[in-house]
Amino acid sequence: MRSMHVRLAKSFTFEAAHFLPTFPEGHKCRRMHGHSFKVDVVVEGDAPEAQGYLIDYGQIKAAIDPIEKLLDHYVLNEIEGLENPTSEVIARWIFDRLRAELPLLAEIIVHETCTSRCHYSGG
Repeated sequence: MRSMHVRLAKSFTFEAAHFLPTFPEGHKCRRMHGHSFKVDVVVEGDAPEAQGYLIDYGQIKAAIDPIEKLLDHYVLNEIEGLENPTSEVIARWIFDRLRAELPLLAEIIVHETCTSRCHYSGG
């Protein structure tokens, strides 16, 4: 049976405040500030030719929704596991929470600003 190897991405956004306690004294990121975060959830696998798709985007959205509710309009430092909420830590934290529900999960991309992002693939 033929298949096609694909990567799909579903994005979600959240607004949140944070401060980065491990940055040097006097660094602007040690002060409380906020971001409009964007997160791409990437799944990867072989889509059966007869089916024509890998996974329903609705399944990805259903997996993301509870995480979005945990993060949106909160201080990230107050969430268990995000006491040092760098983009790297946020990406791993989200990946770990989605892994069981999305077995095809390949990567989480956290966009902290329009020009800064972190790619995490579970390694």
